Amino acid sequence: MKSKISSLSKNEDFKSLLNGKKISNSYSTIFFKKLSSKSNKILNVSFVAKKKIGNSVKRNKIKRRLRNIMNEAIKSINMNLNYSYLFIAKKNIYDANYKVIKETILKDLTKVR
Repeated sequence: MKSKISSLSKNEDFKSLLNGKKISNSYSTIFFKKLSSKSNKILNVSFVAKKKIGNSVKRNKIKRRLRNIMNEAIKSINMNLNYSYLFIAKKNIYDANYKVIKETILKDLTKVR
C-alpha cells in the first residue's frame, strides 16, 4: 500500500514524540507515538541528524539514506499509519554500509505494532 509521506512541522509534535515509545539500534533511535492531530492516510516521518555528526553534506547524505530506507520499508512492511515516527541518526551511521543500516532499521520497524 502506497501512502503519502509528510514531515512533522510543529514543535509540539516533536516534543510529544520524544515522550513516546522508542527503539534504539547502533545507527539510529526511532521514536513513535500516536498523535491526536494526525490523519490516518498520511504517514508522518521526520529525520534528524545533529551537528555533532558532521558538516551539512554528511548530515544531508544521512537523511537521504534514511528517507530512501523508509520509502522501501513502506513497500515491504505493513506500516502502522496511526503512528508518527522520528528518526534521530547516530554518529556511526555515516561510515556504515547501506545494506546493514537498511536491515537493522527494517528489523526495528517490524517490532512497531
